[in-house]
Amino acid sequence: MTDALPHKLRSDARDNRDRILDAARAVFSADGLDVPMREIARRAGVGPATLYRRFPTKQLLVAEAFADQLTACRTIVDEGCADPDPWRGLCLVIEKICELHARDRGFTEAFLSTLPGAPGVAGRAYTVKAVAALARRAKDAGHLRPDFVLDDLLLILMANKGIHAASTATQVMASRRFAGLAIQALEACPHHAPLPPAARLAPGAPAGG
Repeated sequence: MTDALPHKLRSDARDNRDRILDAARAVFSADGLDVPMREIARRAGVGPATLYRRFPTKQLLVAEAFADQLTACRTIVDEGCADPDPWRGLCLVIEKICELHARDRGFTEAFLSTLPGAPGVAGRAYTVKAVAALARRAKDAGHLRPDFVLDDLLLILMANKGIHAASTATQVMASRRFAGLAIQALEACPHHAPLPPAARLAPGAPAGG
């Protein structure tokens, strides 16, 4: 009995942690990062004391909730920077990061957040620094327009965040097309490749119109 009790407590603690993280991701995705901690506890079905015992600050909760997405973001940036063709690498970064954000609106909120200690601060700093070096190489190679500035990258992500669709699949489809348009706008000497297929965002609009 004494052996079973600690095991049950550990299991309950894991269950509580998982419920808190699931609730946090859902709430942050729907309502942004300003949602009170007490509301997250209510959605998770735990008391505020349990929530604060696991996550003493909102910063810690946000960082843990989006740890996998931050790792994926860094992997994308590293993949792009490793490409010997800097323009191709920059295009890859824009395409894949836009898609990552389209799949998880909560992560977009976290990434663009100015909340002190939120993952957006550290994650964005790493991304901006790495993309800055990649952009310089792409400019030197004559592929990236010379007036590109790093704020343009955040502008692209902010615009991508505004894509709303009835399903995740449609949202990703629209994000891919938007990324294609953004890339063409950034190219110094455009040789326009075909855009990804258009997503039907306007009900009743004629196809291809």
